[in-house]
Amino acid sequence: MAEFAVTPHINVADEIGFGKTVLMPGDPLRSKFIAENFLENPVLVNNVRGVNGYTGYYKGVKVSVMASGMGMPAIGIYSHELFNFFGVENIIRVGSAGSIQDDINLYDLVIAQGACTDSNWAKQFHLPGSFAPIASWELLTEAVKAAQAHGATYHVGNVNSSDVFYGDHKDVPEGLDSVYGLKKMGVMALEMEAAALYMNAARYGKRGLCICTISDHVLKGVETTAEERQNSFTTMMKVALDVAVAMENK
Repeated sequence: MAEFAVTPHINVADEIGFGKTVLMPGDPLRSKFIAENFLENPVLVNNVRGVNGYTGYYKGVKVSVMASGMGMPAIGIYSHELFNFFGVENIIRVGSAGSIQDDINLYDLVIAQGACTDSNWAKQFHLPGSFAPIASWELLTEAVKAAQAHGATYHVGNVNSSDVFYGDHKDVPEGLDSVYGLKKMGVMALEMEAAALYMNAARYGKRGLCICTISDHVLKGVETTAEERQNSFTTMMKVALDVAVAMENK
């Protein structure tokens, strides 16, 4: 049965509510694309602040997709509300990331086992030392199975969730030092949301996973277009949807 609530950022507009699993792209247009191209009978269930949320069916399983916006504060708000007020158990971020490894190329998938971060997000939990944000093992293993089934080129490991998009590495050579440091430590790619999602999932006893398609290579200077990011990351979308199906009875 759907759970209903009104929060500052989500107002369920249909009795179908949200599925057990929600896919979360950053871009509302990518949310719309997934709903219209992969879900059967998609219904717009939320549009507060233009953040499109849809619920429909994929292979007979009720699945939702809703945008998160950009950055940890944004996905932190939406994941908090979905986990705590709408009965959501699993959130899978389906986003874009910038590769910093020579062997990870445009359109490859990165499945984030862990998420390093320069964010202060963890401070709110009053923890001693440093907290290591990690993915749900159940979601991670199902994602690897699905990626293999789809013949995807994928990589599993660490990403870096940053509060900064326009960092100094864009303008001055010495700003690349931090990127090369992350590369040296085996971090696969840069993105902006996974760490907050993983910490919220841990705090509320839920599951989180970040799957990203490489949209640009930070060190090689190659990138996809906005339209390509919106419409052509379909392998990632299929992988995440297959995970949602596999998790329905877990």
